[in-house]
Amino acid sequence: MIVETFILSAFQQNTRLVACEETGTAICIDPGARSDDLVSFIDRNGLRLQAIALTHGHLDHVGGTSDLAKAFPEAEMILHRDDEDLYYGLPQQPLFMGIQPHQMAALGLDFAHPPRLTRNWEHGETYAVGSLRFSVRHCPGHTRGHVVLAEETEKKVFVGDCLFLGSIGRTDLPGGDYDQLIASINTQILTLADDTIVYSGHGPETTVGRERASNPFLTREPRLNH
Repeated sequence: MIVETFILSAFQQNTRLVACEETGTAICIDPGARSDDLVSFIDRNGLRLQAIALTHGHLDHVGGTSDLAKAFPEAEMILHRDDEDLYYGLPQQPLFMGIQPHQMAALGLDFAHPPRLTRNWEHGETYAVGSLRFSVRHCPGHTRGHVVLAEETEKKVFVGDCLFLGSIGRTDLPGGDYDQLIASINTQILTLADDTIVYSGHGPETTVGRERASNPFLTREPRLNH
């Protein structure tokens, strides 16, 4: 498996190009902003972009979809149905953050309407990329339609904004739910092997075992005020 990371946008988001070495088939996970380097990497290495694979619909993970789709119009565009409102509402998302319309261009947040989705992720499906096999796991809590993509043979999982080194995703945005996110992490991520590498949407990689043992959000006593 080839994994190339491009840190994009003011949010320092990890856009990842993941490819099957045997076939040269690739997916881009969460293009956060336009990136000529990303397009160049795909072309220079003779890769075929099969899909733009979105873990969730927040602007820093889908802001580059329009430009990437123009460069590779044959690529699928895939997102869970429960995040379609976020995705298609991309031009309005900065308003939810308190950014005024006249400020958007200067901040690089004046997004065009994103391209139409090709289809939706289904929890439990296996998504093939050449010889790679990704298990699609619905992992709500950061957003309603968040998914993670696990390649269990390669021991790699792409978790978007669910889990970070020593932390977890925000749950104070629309569609967020703390208890739901903790449950999702426990059932959909921590069930993977301890030596599985965790590729987060922001920050460095970690492992399932490290987060299971030391992440303060996962090792603390359960809350009693449910």
